[in-house]
Amino acid sequence: MNLSDYFTEFPFIAILRGIQSHECVAVGETLVQVGFRCIEVPMNSPNAVDSIRLLANHLPSTCLVGAGTVMSETQVEQVYQAGGRLIVMPHADIAVIRAAKQRGMICTPGVATLTEAFSALAHGADALKLFPAESVPPSVLKAWRSVLPAATICLPVGGVQPLGMADYLRVGANGFGLGSNLYQAGDSVDQVNIKAQAYATAWRTQTR
Repeated sequence: MNLSDYFTEFPFIAILRGIQSHECVAVGETLVQVGFRCIEVPMNSPNAVDSIRLLANHLPSTCLVGAGTVMSETQVEQVYQAGGRLIVMPHADIAVIRAAKQRGMICTPGVATLTEAFSALAHGADALKLFPAESVPPSVLKAWRSVLPAATICLPVGGVQPLGMADYLRVGANGFGLGSNLYQAGDSVDQVNIKAQAYATAWRTQTR
């Protein structure tokens, strides 16, 4: 199982921070219809583990479901037992990375420096979450790319707008994590669909 397998046509991770369990399946299905294949529910969302379980059970097997804001090995196990196979972190805690990889999960730790990036990769990270994206702007990512292993998957996360993707793509970003610009707690399915379609349109336009 490789993250790139889910990024073939649409390299985005949808971040559903604050979503409620009773609405997560409808929102997830809408995102899948638009093209999303990776969805994470941050662990500081209400009943996050229940939402992850529902998404894992109801979305197609072609989707990768998991958790964000994972802070401990205990949470890794909770996500795994719920059927989640994606662990996304705001930091590069080696113990959490190791716990995820021991369970065969895909792990994307957050990094803001090259030291963190190389340490995360050395301990099994499948991709690097450049977080917050403002701390690793395109000019910095371009410099990172000159020293990172060529196959490293780099994902700016935080504040990325549809029309702001092009600058990152030009310097080697492989995809993006989309949070509040895609989903905010309380958004209706229609609102999520509109925002998701904006990213889909921008992606297809910028990669022609």
